[in-house]
Amino acid sequence: MIIALYTAAAVIMAVGSLYFAWRNRDFRKFLAGAFFVSSGILFYLYLADVSLPLLGTGFVETPHISGARSLIHFVLFLLCFYFGFVRQPRA
Repeated sequence: MIIALYTAAAVIMAVGSLYFAWRNRDFRKFLAGAFFVSSGILFYLYLADVSLPLLGTGFVETPHISGARSLIHFVLFLLCFYFGFVRQPRA
């Protein structure tokens, strides 16, 4: 049941974030910073070889999963940085 709630919350948050990011340049700037910080933390957890338990479940996030998530968040940071800061909006 917890996994279903985690999944539902993730989908709702992802759809909301994509909607606001599509429509608002300042939100893309915010997401760029958030993805940069999360990629750095996840990369640190990967390098420190720290496993994290998923709250309320018996699952554990291994350092390799943290490394993969770090890479994904860094790519998302680059996308949000480009579309939030570098690319000029169309008139």
